[in-house]
Amino acid sequence: MRSILLLAALLATSGCTFVHMAPGAAEVKVLAAAPSCEKRGEVEVSVKDRLGPYERSESQVRDELETLARNEAPGVGADSISPITPPRDGEQRWAMWRCAG
Repeated sequence: MRSILLLAALLATSGCTFVHMAPGAAEVKVLAAAPSCEKRGEVEVSVKDRLGPYERSESQVRDELETLARNEAPGVGADSISPITPPRDGEQRWAMWRCAG
């Protein structure tokens, strides 16, 4: 019975997003490749890619990694981000850029 309740709790939270957009992050653009802009830094972000034996959705993990990177950009004066590495084990490295003049 206990394992059924645990499984039900995990399934109930599987659709939830654990990472929320910070103020100013919604305006940050996500670029597919490094632009010719002023580089403002790099950030490595991470989220849980599994909860116990349950593996989280790859798209949900990607979305949360992107949101975390976007959340960091305004703090260094960046208005755009681009991935440096692909997501792996719930971690990803991003470059932060200032493109607007």
